[in-house]
Amino acid sequence: MATLIPKKNLSLIVHLLGWIMLCVVLLLLSPLSWKMGEVQLPTQFWAKQIFLVAVLITIFYSNSSILVPRILLKGKNYLYLLVILVGAVLFYGLVVYFEQFIGYGRAMHETFNPEKVFDPKKRWLPGDVFQLLLYVISVGLSTSVALVQKWQTDETLRQEMDRQRINTELSYLKAQINPHFFFNTLNNIYALTNLDVSKAQEALLKLSRMMRYVLYENQKNETLLSKEIRFIEDYIELMKMRLSSKVKLNIQIEEPKENLIIAPMLLLPFLENCFKHGVSSQHESEILIKVEVMGDTLFFETRNHIFPVNPDSPEAHENGIGLTNTQRRLNLIYPQKHRLKFGKDDAKQEYWVNLTINLA
Repeated sequence: MATLIPKKNLSLIVHLLGWIMLCVVLLLLSPLSWKMGEVQLPTQFWAKQIFLVAVLITIFYSNSSILVPRILLKGKNYLYLLVILVGAVLFYGLVVYFEQFIGYGRAMHETFNPEKVFDPKKRWLPGDVFQLLLYVISVGLSTSVALVQKWQTDETLRQEMDRQRINTELSYLKAQINPHFFFNTLNNIYALTNLDVSKAQEALLKLSRMMRYVLYENQKNETLLSKEIRFIEDYIELMKMRLSSKVKLNIQIEEPKENLIIAPMLLLPFLENCFKHGVSSQHESEILIKVEVMGDTLFFETRNHIFPVNPDSPEAHENGIGLTNTQRRLNLIYPQKHRLKFGKDDAKQEYWVNLTINLA
């Protein structure tokens, strides 16, 4: 319904239907239950009913548009209560004056009690109570509607601010990840130039392909998981060029479905951590990288031995910004849809990461 009718028109229809229902239930239900065939209601009765509807509508919108925003929502609760009480007195006085003006009391008395003498000073107490209840209901409903509209407006504004904050923060985090990644990669290529020029050239070609991915895909909020996997495979191939025979790579990467999407460069910091801490030129080591897709769920796992970083290496001065930013990105992009666990296995001297993401 909301997709077919504009929001303003829908609100107008709801208000109209609400007033029609209120008029039928509160103003017509009782008189229609009387013996209409035996009693002919005077014109004054219907004039008063129309007058009550007009006054209640005025009270409803005056309260919701003026009193609630300018008094109640400003924190002036006691003043608002005083205004409502004064309004009740004025409403009652206005109804009494209108009844006297049109001769409502005499007309109703002659209709239902023609055999008795009319006393203009005597009023029907249940009728007065009923009218005051109408006033209370009108004020209560209008206050509730105004407060709900205020809450909806505040909630919409809060969601928009959260969305802008998240987009800004994600852009900032991705801007931090890019230099971090290229710093490590260029450092690897620099090391290769002293060992094998042909391998360094091949590494530069792979890096250029990876740069295209970073420049085009990383500017988006999401990319195909298949592209992210190819990026990871290129990165691993690049890392292989600087590894010695002492490092054993156990790569288990499953080809994902084409329709799954993921935030770009989300898994890279975990891979960087493997090659940063899990490689030694003197000791045997093994790095496990596993990517598995089951339905819409991505399972990512890494394991690597823990070796101290060369203090002369630029990597030794990094502050772990990649992993920190990745945790933050996961919390922002996949709230309640991911599970990240990591830690050290002291017995095996290994560092492990298990990440599960629901990509639905």
